[in-house]
Amino acid sequence: MPMDQAELTTEQVLKRDIPWETYMTTKLITGTGLQLLRRYDNRSESYRAALVDDDGPAYVRVFVSILRDIFKEETVEYVLALIDEMLTANPKRARLFHDRSLANEDTYEPFLRLLWKGNWFIQEKSCKILSLIVSARPKFQDFTANGEASNSKKKFTTIDDVLKGLVEWLCAQLKKPSHPSRGIPTAINCLATLLKEPVVRSSFVQADGVKLLVPLISPASTQQSIQLLYETCLCVWLLSYYEPAIEYLATSKTVPRLIEVVKGSTKEKVVRVIILTLRNLLSKGTFGSQMIDLGLPQIVQSLKAQAWSDEDLLEALNQLEEGLKDNIKKLSSFDKYKQEVLLGHLDWSPMHKDPIFWHDNITNFEENDFQILRVLITILDTSSDPRALAVACFDLSQFIQYHPAGRIIVTDLKAKERVMKLMNHENAEVTKNALLCIQRLFLGAKYASFLQV
Repeated sequence: MPMDQAELTTEQVLKRDIPWETYMTTKLITGTGLQLLRRYDNRSESYRAALVDDDGPAYVRVFVSILRDIFKEETVEYVLALIDEMLTANPKRARLFHDRSLANEDTYEPFLRLLWKGNWFIQEKSCKILSLIVSARPKFQDFTANGEASNSKKKFTTIDDVLKGLVEWLCAQLKKPSHPSRGIPTAINCLATLLKEPVVRSSFVQADGVKLLVPLISPASTQQSIQLLYETCLCVWLLSYYEPAIEYLATSKTVPRLIEVVKGSTKEKVVRVIILTLRNLLSKGTFGSQMIDLGLPQIVQSLKAQAWSDEDLLEALNQLEEGLKDNIKKLSSFDKYKQEVLLGHLDWSPMHKDPIFWHDNITNFEENDFQILRVLITILDTSSDPRALAVACFDLSQFIQYHPAGRIIVTDLKAKERVMKLMNHENAEVTKNALLCIQRLFLGAKYASFLQV
Protein backbone atom coordinates (compact mmCIF):
# COMPACT_ATOMS: atom_id res chain seq x y z
CA MET A 1 0.00 0.00 0.00
CA PRO A 2 1.51 3.40 -0.97
CA MET A 3 2.26 5.47 2.11
CA ASP A 4 0.70 8.64 0.68
CA GLN A 5 -2.67 6.84 0.72
CA ALA A 6 -2.10 5.74 4.28
CA GLU A 7 -1.34 9.26 5.42
CA LEU A 8 -4.42 10.86 3.85
CA THR A 9 -6.34 13.12 6.22
CA THR A 10 -10.09 13.77 6.30
CA GLU A 11 -9.35 17.44 5.70
CA GLN A 12 -7.41 16.73 2.48
CA VAL A 13 -10.07 14.33 1.19
CA LEU A 14 -12.90 16.83 1.82
CA LYS A 15 -11.22 19.38 -0.48
CA ARG A 16 -11.88 17.16 -3.48
CA ASP A 17 -14.36 17.98 -6.21
CA ILE A 18 -16.53 14.95 -6.97
CA PRO A 19 -18.37 14.87 -10.35
CA TRP A 20 -21.82 14.06 -8.96
CA GLU A 21 -23.59 15.07 -12.21
CA THR A 22 -21.67 12.37 -14.12
CA TYR A 23 -22.84 9.77 -11.58
CA MET A 24 -26.43 10.89 -12.07
CA THR A 25 -26.11 10.67 -15.86
CA THR A 26 -24.93 7.06 -15.49
CA LYS A 27 -27.81 6.44 -13.04
CA LEU A 28 -25.45 5.65 -10.13
CA ILE A 29 -27.22 8.30 -8.06
CA THR A 30 -30.82 9.58 -8.25
CA GLY A 31 -31.99 13.12 -8.94
CA THR A 32 -32.98 13.48 -5.26
CA GLY A 33 -29.55 12.22 -4.25
CA LEU A 34 -27.88 14.80 -6.50
CA GLN A 35 -29.98 17.63 -5.00
CA LEU A 36 -29.07 16.59 -1.45
CA LEU A 37 -25.38 16.32 -2.34
CA ARG A 38 -25.29 19.72 -4.11
CA ARG A 39 -26.82 21.29 -1.01
CA TYR A 40 -24.30 19.57 1.28
CA ASP A 41 -21.12 19.62 -0.80
CA ASN A 42 -18.35 22.20 -0.16
CA ARG A 43 -20.28 23.89 2.65
CA SER A 44 -19.08 24.88 6.10
CA GLU A 45 -19.33 22.30 8.87
CA SER A 46 -21.98 24.33 10.71
CA TYR A 47 -24.13 24.57 7.56
CA ARG A 48 -23.80 20.80 7.01
CA ALA A 49 -24.69 20.18 10.65
CA ALA A 50 -27.96 22.09 10.20
CA LEU A 51 -28.81 20.00 7.10
CA VAL A 52 -28.16 16.75 9.00
CA ASP A 53 -30.30 17.95 11.91
CA ASP A 54 -33.15 18.68 9.48
CA ASP A 55 -32.89 15.74 7.14
CA GLY A 56 -30.45 13.24 8.67
CA PRO A 57 -31.93 9.91 7.50
CA ALA A 58 -32.12 11.18 3.86
CA TYR A 59 -28.38 11.99 3.93
CA VAL A 60 -27.58 8.62 5.48
CA ARG A 61 -29.54 6.92 2.66
CA VAL A 62 -27.60 8.84 -0.01
CA PHE A 63 -24.20 8.18 1.60
CA VAL A 64 -24.88 4.45 2.04
CA SER A 65 -26.20 4.06 -1.53
CA ILE A 66 -23.05 5.73 -2.93
CA LEU A 67 -20.82 3.39 -0.93
CA ARG A 68 -22.92 0.45 -2.13
CA ASP A 69 -23.00 1.37 -5.84
CA ILE A 70 -19.87 3.40 -6.59
CA PHE A 71 -16.41 1.82 -6.35
CA LYS A 72 -14.15 4.68 -7.42
CA GLU A 73 -11.63 5.06 -4.59
CA GLU A 74 -11.61 8.90 -4.49
CA THR A 75 -15.41 8.98 -4.18
CA VAL A 76 -15.55 6.23 -1.54
CA GLU A 77 -12.89 8.08 0.51
CA TYR A 78 -14.83 11.33 0.14
CA VAL A 79 -18.14 9.91 1.37
CA LEU A 80 -16.45 8.13 4.29
CA ALA A 81 -14.79 11.44 5.20
CA LEU A 82 -18.21 13.18 5.14
CA ILE A 83 -19.72 10.51 7.45
CA ASP A 84 -16.66 10.61 9.72
CA GLU A 85 -16.89 14.41 10.00
CA MET A 86 -20.61 14.18 10.76
CA LEU A 87 -20.14 11.54 13.51
CA THR A 88 -17.01 13.12 15.00
CA ALA A 89 -18.89 16.40 15.49
CA ASN A 90 -21.70 14.52 17.25
CA PRO A 91 -21.39 10.73 17.83
CA LYS A 92 -25.13 10.57 18.71
CA ARG A 93 -25.86 11.05 15.00
CA ALA A 94 -24.96 7.35 14.62
CA ARG A 95 -28.58 6.76 15.68
CA LEU A 96 -29.66 8.17 12.29
CA PHE A 97 -28.47 4.92 10.67
CA HIS A 98 -31.17 3.11 12.65
CA ASP A 99 -34.03 5.42 11.64
CA ARG A 100 -37.28 3.63 10.81
CA SER A 101 -37.32 5.18 7.33
CA LEU A 102 -34.15 3.15 6.54
CA ALA A 103 -35.74 -0.21 7.43
CA ASN A 104 -35.20 -1.52 3.89
CA GLU A 105 -31.60 -0.30 3.57
CA ASP A 106 -28.73 -2.65 4.39
CA THR A 107 -26.73 0.12 6.06
CA TYR A 108 -24.03 -2.16 7.52
CA GLU A 109 -22.99 -4.01 4.36
CA PRO A 110 -20.86 -1.34 2.55
CA PHE A 111 -18.75 -0.61 5.65
CA LEU A 112 -18.21 -4.29 6.43
CA ARG A 113 -17.08 -4.94 2.84
CA LEU A 114 -14.77 -1.90 2.76
CA LEU A 115 -12.94 -3.10 5.90
CA TRP A 116 -11.26 -5.74 3.75
CA LYS A 117 -11.24 -4.12 0.33
CA GLY A 118 -9.91 -0.59 0.71
CA ASN A 119 -6.64 1.21 1.42
CA TRP A 120 -5.82 2.19 5.03
CA PHE A 121 -7.85 5.43 4.96
CA ILE A 122 -10.93 3.47 3.83
CA GLN A 123 -10.34 0.64 6.34
CA GLU A 124 -9.80 2.97 9.31
CA LYS A 125 -12.86 5.12 8.57
CA SER A 126 -15.07 2.07 7.90
CA CYS A 127 -14.00 0.51 11.21
CA LYS A 128 -14.62 3.69 13.19
CA ILE A 129 -18.01 4.37 11.54
CA LEU A 130 -19.18 0.74 11.90
CA SER A 131 -18.22 0.69 15.60
CA LEU A 132 -20.20 3.87 16.25
CA ILE A 133 -23.25 2.69 14.29
CA VAL A 134 -23.27 -0.70 16.02
CA SER A 135 -22.93 0.88 19.48
CA ALA A 136 -25.81 3.29 18.77
CA ARG A 137 -28.32 0.63 17.73
CA PRO A 138 -31.55 0.39 19.73
CA LYS A 139 -31.10 -2.17 22.50
CA PHE A 140 -34.14 -4.24 21.53
CA GLN A 141 -32.64 -4.76 18.08
CA ASP A 142 -30.50 -7.80 18.45
CA PHE A 143 -29.65 -10.03 15.56
CA THR A 144 -31.47 -8.36 12.68
CA ALA A 145 -30.34 -5.51 10.50
CA ASN A 146 -31.67 -1.99 10.90
CA GLY A 147 -35.36 -2.55 11.58
CA GLU A 148 -35.60 -5.09 8.75
CA ALA A 149 -38.94 -6.83 8.55
CA SER A 150 -38.70 -10.49 9.51
CA ASN A 151 -40.56 -11.54 6.33
CA SER A 152 -38.11 -9.67 4.06
CA LYS A 153 -36.82 -11.94 1.30
CA LYS A 154 -33.73 -9.82 0.75
CA LYS A 155 -30.61 -11.10 2.55
CA PHE A 156 -29.67 -8.42 5.06
CA THR A 157 -26.41 -8.11 6.96
CA THR A 158 -27.34 -8.99 10.55
CA ILE A 159 -25.81 -7.37 13.59
CA ASP A 160 -24.25 -10.77 14.33
CA ASP A 161 -22.51 -10.72 10.91
CA VAL A 162 -21.23 -7.22 11.59
CA LEU A 163 -19.87 -7.95 15.05
CA LYS A 164 -18.15 -11.16 13.93
CA GLY A 165 -16.76 -9.43 10.83
CA LEU A 166 -15.45 -6.55 12.92
CA VAL A 167 -13.77 -8.89 15.43
CA GLU A 168 -12.14 -10.83 12.60
CA TRP A 169 -10.75 -7.60 11.09
CA LEU A 170 -9.61 -6.25 14.48
CA CYS A 171 -7.76 -9.49 15.31
CA ALA A 172 -6.15 -9.41 11.85
CA GLN A 173 -4.93 -5.85 12.60
CA LEU A 174 -3.44 -6.92 15.93
CA LYS A 175 -1.59 -9.80 14.23
CA LYS A 176 -0.48 -7.99 11.07
CA PRO A 177 -1.41 -4.28 11.00
CA SER A 178 -2.34 -2.71 7.63
CA HIS A 179 -0.66 0.50 8.81
CA PRO A 180 2.67 0.42 10.70
CA SER A 181 1.82 2.96 13.40
CA ARG A 182 -1.99 3.30 13.29
CA GLY A 183 -3.23 -0.27 12.72
CA ILE A 184 -2.91 -1.49 16.31
CA PRO A 185 -4.11 1.73 18.07
CA THR A 186 -7.17 1.83 15.77
CA ALA A 187 -8.01 -1.81 16.51
CA ILE A 188 -7.60 -1.38 20.28
CA ASN A 189 -9.64 1.84 20.26
CA CYS A 190 -12.55 0.06 18.56
CA LEU A 191 -12.26 -3.02 20.79
CA ALA A 192 -12.43 -0.85 23.90
CA THR A 193 -15.92 0.19 22.72
CA LEU A 194 -17.09 -3.09 21.20
CA LEU A 195 -16.09 -5.43 24.04
CA LYS A 196 -19.04 -4.03 26.00
CA GLU A 197 -21.11 -6.31 23.72
CA PRO A 198 -21.46 -9.93 24.98
CA VAL A 199 -21.40 -11.21 21.36
CA VAL A 200 -18.08 -9.44 20.75
CA ARG A 201 -16.51 -10.90 23.92
CA SER A 202 -17.54 -14.36 22.80
CA SER A 203 -16.26 -13.90 19.21
CA PHE A 204 -13.03 -12.29 20.45
CA VAL A 205 -12.27 -15.22 22.80
CA GLN A 206 -13.13 -17.76 20.09
CA ALA A 207 -10.80 -15.94 17.67
CA ASP A 208 -8.00 -16.36 20.27
CA GLY A 209 -7.85 -12.58 20.58
CA VAL A 210 -7.01 -12.41 24.30
CA LYS A 211 -3.38 -13.43 23.75
CA LEU A 212 -3.00 -10.59 21.18
CA LEU A 213 -3.65 -8.02 23.93
CA VAL A 214 -1.03 -9.32 26.39
CA PRO A 215 2.13 -8.00 24.61
CA LEU A 216 0.57 -4.51 24.56
CA ILE A 217 0.43 -4.37 28.38
CA SER A 218 3.81 -2.79 29.04
CA PRO A 219 5.02 0.42 30.72
CA ALA A 220 4.43 3.51 28.55
CA SER A 221 5.93 6.99 28.55
CA THR A 222 4.68 8.95 25.50
CA GLN A 223 1.14 10.35 25.26
CA GLN A 224 0.23 7.99 22.37
CA SER A 225 1.64 4.90 24.09
CA ILE A 226 -0.12 5.79 27.38
CA GLN A 227 -3.44 6.05 25.52
CA LEU A 228 -2.83 2.70 23.80
CA LEU A 229 -1.91 1.11 27.15
CA TYR A 230 -5.02 2.59 28.80
CA GLU A 231 -7.34 1.31 26.04
CA THR A 232 -5.66 -2.15 26.11
CA CYS A 233 -6.20 -2.33 29.89
CA LEU A 234 -9.79 -1.20 29.32
CA CYS A 235 -10.24 -4.20 26.99
CA VAL A 236 -8.80 -6.54 29.64
CA TRP A 237 -11.10 -5.00 32.27
CA LEU A 238 -14.17 -5.61 30.05
CA LEU A 239 -13.00 -9.21 29.49
CA SER A 240 -12.56 -9.72 33.25
CA TYR A 241 -16.39 -9.86 33.48
CA TYR A 242 -16.55 -12.78 31.02
CA GLU A 243 -15.81 -16.27 32.39
CA PRO A 244 -14.38 -17.89 29.20
CA ALA A 245 -11.97 -14.94 28.81
CA ILE A 246 -10.85 -15.28 32.44
CA GLU A 247 -9.45 -18.76 31.67
CA TYR A 248 -7.27 -17.22 28.95
CA LEU A 249 -6.18 -14.40 31.26
CA ALA A 250 -5.19 -16.99 33.89
CA THR A 251 -2.92 -18.97 31.56
CA SER A 252 -1.21 -15.93 30.01
CA LYS A 253 1.17 -13.37 31.52
CA THR A 254 -1.67 -10.86 31.91
CA VAL A 255 -1.52 -10.42 35.69
CA PRO A 256 2.30 -10.10 35.97
CA ARG A 257 2.21 -7.50 33.18
CA LEU A 258 -0.66 -5.52 34.75
CA ILE A 259 1.19 -5.49 38.09
CA GLU A 260 4.45 -4.43 36.41
CA VAL A 261 2.64 -1.50 34.77
CA VAL A 262 0.68 -0.38 37.85
CA LYS A 263 3.87 -0.46 39.94
CA GLY A 264 5.46 2.31 37.88
CA SER A 265 2.51 4.23 36.43
CA THR A 266 1.57 7.71 37.61
CA LYS A 267 -1.33 8.09 35.14
CA GLU A 268 -4.47 7.91 37.26
CA LYS A 269 -6.76 6.49 34.56
CA VAL A 270 -4.28 3.65 33.83
CA VAL A 271 -3.88 2.82 37.54
CA ARG A 272 -7.67 2.90 38.05
CA VAL A 273 -8.52 0.50 35.21
CA ILE A 274 -5.76 -1.96 36.28
CA ILE A 275 -6.82 -1.91 39.95
CA LEU A 276 -10.48 -2.46 38.94
CA THR A 277 -9.39 -5.40 36.74
CA LEU A 278 -7.28 -6.98 39.51
CA ARG A 279 -10.18 -6.52 41.94
CA ASN A 280 -12.47 -8.39 39.52
CA LEU A 281 -10.00 -11.25 39.07
CA LEU A 282 -8.95 -11.59 42.73
CA SER A 283 -11.66 -14.09 43.71
CA LYS A 284 -11.32 -16.21 40.54
CA GLY A 285 -9.25 -19.41 40.38
CA THR A 286 -5.63 -19.02 41.49
CA PHE A 287 -5.39 -15.29 40.75
CA GLY A 288 -5.30 -14.42 44.47
CA SER A 289 -2.18 -16.46 45.27
CA GLN A 290 -0.57 -15.33 42.00
CA MET A 291 -1.10 -11.67 42.96
CA ILE A 292 0.33 -12.30 46.42
CA ASP A 293 3.42 -14.03 44.94
CA LEU A 294 3.92 -11.03 42.65
CA GLY A 295 4.04 -8.69 45.65
CA LEU A 296 0.71 -6.96 45.01
CA PRO A 297 -0.07 -6.36 48.74
CA GLN A 298 3.05 -4.15 49.05
CA ILE A 299 2.26 -2.34 45.79
CA VAL A 300 -1.32 -1.62 46.95
CA GLN A 301 0.08 -0.20 50.20
CA SER A 302 2.38 2.17 48.32
CA LEU A 303 -0.42 3.16 45.88
CA LYS A 304 -2.71 3.96 48.82
CA ALA A 305 -0.08 6.36 50.14
CA GLN A 306 -0.27 8.45 46.95
CA ALA A 307 -2.63 11.38 46.49
CA TRP A 308 -5.28 10.12 44.04
CA SER A 309 -8.33 12.28 43.36
CA ASP A 310 -10.53 9.49 41.96
CA GLU A 311 -13.00 8.11 44.56
CA ASP A 312 -13.55 4.88 42.56
CA LEU A 313 -9.81 4.21 42.59
CA LEU A 314 -9.48 4.76 46.34
CA GLU A 315 -12.45 2.48 47.01
CA ALA A 316 -11.08 -0.20 44.67
CA LEU A 317 -7.64 -0.03 46.37
CA ASN A 318 -9.29 -0.58 49.77
CA GLN A 319 -11.36 -3.48 48.45
CA LEU A 320 -8.31 -5.03 46.79
CA GLU A 321 -6.29 -4.68 50.00
CA GLU A 322 -9.04 -6.38 52.05
CA GLY A 323 -9.41 -9.14 49.46
CA LEU A 324 -5.65 -9.79 49.44
CA LYS A 325 -5.62 -9.97 53.27
CA ASP A 326 -8.38 -12.60 53.14
CA ASN A 327 -6.34 -14.56 50.59
CA ILE A 328 -3.23 -14.41 52.78
CA LYS A 329 -5.26 -15.91 55.67
CA LYS A 330 -5.96 -18.97 53.50
CA LEU A 331 -2.33 -19.49 52.51
CA SER A 332 -0.05 -22.28 53.71
CA SER A 333 2.26 -21.51 56.63
CA PHE A 334 5.23 -20.82 54.32
CA ASP A 335 3.17 -18.51 52.10
CA LYS A 336 2.11 -16.61 55.21
CA TYR A 337 5.71 -16.40 56.37
CA LYS A 338 6.76 -15.19 52.93
CA GLN A 339 4.13 -12.43 53.00
CA GLU A 340 5.23 -11.35 56.45
CA VAL A 341 8.82 -11.00 55.18
CA LEU A 342 7.91 -9.34 51.87
CA LEU A 343 5.72 -6.79 53.63
CA GLY A 344 8.47 -6.19 56.20
CA HIS A 345 5.96 -6.85 59.02
CA LEU A 346 8.13 -9.22 61.06
CA ASP A 347 6.83 -10.22 64.46
CA TRP A 348 7.22 -13.18 66.84
CA SER A 349 4.39 -15.20 65.26
CA PRO A 350 4.58 -18.90 66.29
CA MET A 351 6.20 -20.20 63.08
CA HIS A 352 9.52 -18.38 63.67
CA LYS A 353 10.35 -20.63 66.63
CA ASP A 354 8.52 -23.75 65.40
CA PRO A 355 11.06 -26.52 64.55
CA ILE A 356 8.46 -28.32 62.39
CA PHE A 357 7.95 -25.16 60.27
CA TRP A 358 11.70 -24.87 59.60
CA HIS A 359 12.20 -28.57 59.03
CA ASP A 360 9.28 -28.83 56.55
CA ASN A 361 9.92 -25.58 54.66
CA ILE A 362 13.69 -25.16 54.61
CA THR A 363 14.02 -25.99 50.87
CA ASN A 364 11.32 -23.38 50.05
CA PHE A 365 13.86 -20.73 51.03
CA GLU A 366 15.79 -21.62 47.85
CA GLU A 367 12.98 -20.29 45.62
CA ASN A 368 13.78 -17.39 43.27
CA ASP A 369 17.48 -17.49 44.07
CA PHE A 370 16.96 -17.26 47.87
CA GLN A 371 14.61 -14.26 47.51
CA ILE A 372 13.32 -14.49 51.10
CA LEU A 373 16.83 -14.57 52.58
CA ARG A 374 17.81 -11.56 50.48
CA VAL A 375 14.76 -9.64 51.75
CA LEU A 376 15.60 -10.57 55.36
CA ILE A 377 19.13 -9.21 54.83
CA THR A 378 17.69 -6.02 53.27
CA ILE A 379 15.49 -5.59 56.38
CA LEU A 380 18.69 -5.64 58.49
CA ASP A 381 19.95 -2.72 56.40
CA THR A 382 16.81 -0.65 56.07
CA SER A 383 14.39 -1.27 58.97
CA SER A 384 14.23 1.02 61.98
CA ASP A 385 11.86 -1.31 63.85
CA PRO A 386 13.77 -3.21 66.61
CA ARG A 387 11.23 -6.08 66.58
CA ALA A 388 11.69 -6.60 62.79
CA LEU A 389 15.51 -6.48 63.17
CA ALA A 390 15.46 -9.03 66.02
CA VAL A 391 13.16 -11.44 64.14
CA ALA A 392 15.21 -11.11 60.91
CA CYS A 393 18.44 -11.99 62.84
CA PHE A 394 16.69 -14.94 64.48
CA ASP A 395 15.30 -16.24 61.16
CA LEU A 396 18.75 -16.08 59.55
CA SER A 397 20.11 -18.08 62.48
CA GLN A 398 17.29 -20.63 62.00
CA PHE A 399 18.14 -20.94 58.30
CA ILE A 400 21.80 -21.56 59.19
CA GLN A 401 20.74 -24.29 61.62
CA TYR A 402 18.25 -26.12 59.40
CA HIS A 403 19.75 -25.82 55.91
CA PRO A 404 22.68 -28.16 55.17
CA ALA A 405 24.55 -25.33 53.38
CA GLY A 406 23.01 -22.53 55.46
CA ARG A 407 26.27 -21.14 56.77
CA ILE A 408 27.87 -20.91 53.30
CA ILE A 409 24.75 -19.39 51.70
CA VAL A 410 24.28 -16.71 54.37
CA THR A 411 28.00 -15.86 54.19
CA ASP A 412 27.84 -15.61 50.37
CA LEU A 413 24.90 -13.22 50.64
CA LYS A 414 27.12 -10.89 52.74
CA ALA A 415 24.88 -11.11 55.81
CA LYS A 416 27.67 -11.40 58.38
CA GLU A 417 28.77 -7.72 58.23
CA ARG A 418 25.18 -6.50 58.58
CA VAL A 419 24.43 -8.76 61.56
CA MET A 420 27.68 -7.81 63.30
CA LYS A 421 26.73 -4.12 63.11
CA LEU A 422 23.54 -4.95 65.03
CA MET A 423 25.46 -6.53 67.92
CA ASN A 424 25.97 -2.95 69.17
CA HIS A 425 22.31 -1.99 68.76
CA GLU A 426 20.67 -0.05 71.62
CA ASN A 427 17.83 -2.59 71.84
CA ALA A 428 18.61 -5.70 73.92
CA GLU A 429 16.32 -7.97 71.86
CA VAL A 430 18.20 -7.03 68.68
CA THR A 431 21.68 -7.57 70.18
CA LYS A 432 20.65 -10.93 71.66
CA ASN A 433 19.41 -12.28 68.31
CA ALA A 434 22.30 -10.75 66.35
CA LEU A 435 24.69 -12.57 68.73
CA LEU A 436 22.82 -15.86 68.26
CA CYS A 437 23.04 -15.46 64.48
CA ILE A 438 26.80 -14.74 64.57
CA GLN A 439 27.42 -17.73 66.88
CA ARG A 440 25.55 -20.06 64.52
CA LEU A 441 27.34 -18.52 61.55
CA PHE A 442 30.76 -19.19 63.10
CA LEU A 443 29.95 -22.57 64.64
CA GLY A 444 27.83 -23.99 61.80
CA ALA A 445 24.65 -26.05 62.13
CA LYS A 446 26.42 -29.13 63.50
CA TYR A 447 27.56 -27.40 66.69
CA ALA A 448 24.92 -24.69 66.93
CA SER A 449 21.85 -26.78 67.66
CA PHE A 450 22.31 -26.31 71.41
CA LEU A 451 22.18 -22.53 71.04
CA GLN A 452 18.44 -22.15 71.49
CA VAL A 453 16.71 -18.97 72.53
